[in-house]
Amino acid sequence: MDLDDQLRRYFGTDDFATIAPAALEAGIERMRVDFGMQKDPARRFALWSLLYMFGASPDLDVAFDNEDDRNAARDFMDMMAKAQESD
Repeated sequence: MDLDDQLRRYFGTDDFATIAPAALEAGIERMRVDFGMQKDPARRFALWSLLYMFGASPDLDVAFDNEDDRNAARDFMDMMAKAQESD
C-alpha cells in the first residue's frame, strides 16, 4: 500500500495539510470500516499502521488475534516514537 494512494483514497488528497477536519473524521471512519472488513493480514496491518499515525487505531488485542502481529505492531509503535524523538 502506498501512503499517497491511501491518503487520496480516504481523504481525497495526498496533501495532509489540506485535509479539512470533517474530511479527516470521515476518512478515518472509512479506514476503520475497511480495517474491520479486511481479511488480508498485510493490508490489515497497513491500515492499522495508518490509523495509528492518525491516533485512531484500535487496541492491539482487539486489532490482532496473532501474537506475532501484535509484536510487529509494538515494533512499529516503538519505531514511530523514536522517529518523533529525533525531530
